[in-house]
Amino acid sequence: MRRHRNLCEHRTGSGIFRSATADFAAGQRFPIKWLRFAVAAHTRQALIDARSQRPITAPENRMTESLIQLPTAGEPVIDTFDRMIRTGPIVPYELPGGVRAWMAVSHQAVTEVLAGDGTVFSKSTKNCPAMHDGTVPADWPLRVLTDADHLLNKDGADHLRMRRAIARAFTPARVAQLEPRIQQLTDDLIDKFADQPEVDLVDSFTMPLPVGVICELFGVPAVDQPKFRGWTATLIAHTSTGEQTQTAMQEMVGYLTGLVADKHSNPGDDLASDLVRAQPEHGLADAELVEMLWIIIVAGHETTMHLLGNAVVALYTYPEQLAAARAGDRWADVVEETLRYRNAACAMFNRYALEDIQIAGVDIPAGAIVGWYAGVGRDPQKYRDADVFDIDRDHSDQLGFGRGPHFCLGAHLARLESRIALSTLFTRFPDLRLACDPAEIPYAPQFMTNGPLCVPVLLRSGD
Repeated sequence: MRRHRNLCEHRTGSGIFRSATADFAAGQRFPIKWLRFAVAAHTRQALIDARSQRPITAPENRMTESLIQLPTAGEPVIDTFDRMIRTGPIVPYELPGGVRAWMAVSHQAVTEVLAGDGTVFSKSTKNCPAMHDGTVPADWPLRVLTDADHLLNKDGADHLRMRRAIARAFTPARVAQLEPRIQQLTDDLIDKFADQPEVDLVDSFTMPLPVGVICELFGVPAVDQPKFRGWTATLIAHTSTGEQTQTAMQEMVGYLTGLVADKHSNPGDDLASDLVRAQPEHGLADAELVEMLWIIIVAGHETTMHLLGNAVVALYTYPEQLAAARAGDRWADVVEETLRYRNAACAMFNRYALEDIQIAGVDIPAGAIVGWYAGVGRDPQKYRDADVFDIDRDHSDQLGFGRGPHFCLGAHLARLESRIALSTLFTRFPDLRLACDPAEIPYAPQFMTNGPLCVPVLLRSGD
């Protein structure tokens, strides 16, 4: 019972993630009934904790007095975003800590925001007065993400220089070469739980697979890979304190600094070694390389983990779609529809207006923090029956991975991983089914990414 009490003892912040990660590192697995109970309790408490952070007094601006809070206590994050979509194409809202911002939530508004990268929008906080005049305090926990000197916070030539250094590793052709290894990692993970009657797919499969793929790609030893899950969970959880996020960042940067130093001395057949060798060509300093590594490793597993979990839950919510996917080997279509129906990536909030502009007919002031909702596929103005999962849809105008100069580098890898994982899982277990109603699946209360905290399943009929 010790493991069960340990999971239930963490009642605030990102404790649920840190506890589960510690046991992932130790190779432990939780009985489904305990995991479901504990996670549900943590979800409720985290939603309460989220609104207890001290507010920030913002100057008067063009926003309305009553703002949607993201996240909103007691409301699933996806429901909050759906409420935003019903409110308007781009809406004012409040980030944790009371920071005011704008969120583009319609397909039209998101398209306009992404088209403005480098012209009317900057990714650098130097173009956001609120980050420097005391409006946003120095200890705001999300500063660890907005102020970092990584690829996602770069503009123009500097962004292009860094992106070119890494982009060659994520071309469709290079990613396709990874398929045999991804298949092997997938098979190995499934072999570990194949004889059990019931498992939590998050704990046993959808979390360790993308962690293993992205970490192995960059030469992180298997014994160290769970550390990145712990650091990521702390950074992503909006309930983490400034001290917690700073500590997680310092530990991760320290680890990767050592990894880069080791690749200088002992280069191997991995992407980190390739980047070290390419440093002179692209003018990459070690510090820039470290920043590049952590953002790609974090983003490279966090979103894929939730993409897989969201897909499984959606397929059991719409069993006729699961039957169609199995009958026609349509797992690529399942991935695309999951990106539309319940994208793992949610709020991207690190853009700053360079001038007074209009987005979808709404006036946005210069210096405003502007985000976009990656789950824009739920816009009913763009998609008929947008809240219905349907793999027969046309996904040609997919915005789930963004668009323009900041289009997700790992899109091809995420699609390949997800297709292999889903195809293999449902082939190995033709009678696999959820151990609970899909509506009972607990979701993480965080707002930057979103996915199930556990997916309890029975592997065989009669179990």
